[in-house]
Amino acid sequence: MSVVIRLRRTGKRNAACHRIVVTDSRKPRDGSFLENIGVYDPRHKFEKIDLERVDYWIPRGAQPSETVAAIIKRARAGQSPDATSSAAAEAAKTEA
Repeated sequence: MSVVIRLRRTGKRNAACHRIVVTDSRKPRDGSFLENIGVYDPRHKFEKIDLERVDYWIPRGAQPSETVAAIIKRARAGQSPDATSSAAAEAAKTEA
């Protein structure tokens, strides 16, 4: 069995949200999965992933998709996708 870590689409039409799941690569995108390890909401720039579970699955052969690999990289760096823009906005508020 080939295991992958990928996004599973949830939410409404034109308002997508995603769950980060560990699943068999032969299963459909929104089909059954082994474990839910995080969430990703591109509209609100929110992402949360359980890095302990990622560290459990990757040595056991799970391959992350390109998007999930980028999310993992950002989570390990400790930054949210808009951390620099929100920090700049806070600095501008304090100066004004």
